[in-house]
Amino acid sequence: MDLTVVAYVIYLLVSIGLTIWVARTLSHNGRIFLADVLHGNEKLADAVNHLLVVGFYLVNLGFVALYLNSDEEIADARGIFEALSTKLGVVLLVLGVMHLGNVYVLNKIRRRGVMEREQLPPVAPQGWVAPTTRA
Repeated sequence: MDLTVVAYVIYLLVSIGLTIWVARTLSHNGRIFLADVLHGNEKLADAVNHLLVVGFYLVNLGFVALYLNSDEEIADARGIFEALSTKLGVVLLVLGVMHLGNVYVLNKIRRRGVMEREQLPPVAPQGWVAPTTRA
């Protein structure tokens, strides 16, 4: 069997496994965060969480598929490890960047919500006073 094909199979199995693990971790922990950001609206938090996970899968699995191709011929076990370390290292960096991007965006949304809540007066207005005109 061609060692390049062996490297491809290992690369796909590990990359897809890592992508699924990171997506599930983000989904599980992100749901709680989204519920807070969206003021306890659980249905909306679940929907946004699901959409984020689908987008995460599409971007990362698309990258894994595009990065599969290799122009180098793998001749021995050392070549398999070298090719896999490079490819998996890049995949891990992309997963990390995607994770940090998600956290950054969600944190911006959360901060906006906190600032909006702080702008509300602590006590509702008790009455209304008509403006006076000066002559």
